[in-house]
Amino acid sequence: MTRDHKAVVIDRLKASLANVPAVVVADFKGLTVEQTDDLRSRFRKAEVHYEVVKNTLVKRAVSGTPKESLEALFKGNSAIAYHEEDPAAAAKILRDYLKENADASIALKGAWLDGDLLDEAGVEALAKLPGKDELRATLLNVFMAAPTKLVRTFAAGPQTFAQLLSARGEQLSNA
Repeated sequence: MTRDHKAVVIDRLKASLANVPAVVVADFKGLTVEQTDDLRSRFRKAEVHYEVVKNTLVKRAVSGTPKESLEALFKGNSAIAYHEEDPAAAAKILRDYLKENADASIALKGAWLDGDLLDEAGVEALAKLPGKDELRATLLNVFMAAPTKLVRTFAAGPQTFAQLLSARGEQLSNA
């Protein structure tokens, strides 16, 4: 790899990682071709960027940036995974992949999230966080609960009154 090519890779990595909310770092050593293809396919479906990186180049790319603490994770074989908007997307895919493929030799090294360096347990906790769609659905349910309850309350009065009249009419007809 020439010096110019390395500079291009560093600039590309720096630009790619500049605005992402989280970066997950994994050791991919020992994955078979089929396992790698399966993992990459899962990442593509979720629009997560996954890339095997050269440690020295990614260290230079994050040097002097808020993600500088990531440098400690780049030892041995390294791959990075990140989503442009969802901080938990990459962690969820890796967690699910490891659960389904216990024989896979991919290992989580850690992650960077909002200025903090996470260990493997932190990545697991990140993967358990609800995604954007789940949070939106929960928020929508909260917004819809009050109007729904109000409508039910307004409808309950006349409905109860109608039931009372019906019961009284039945009572009078039986007497």
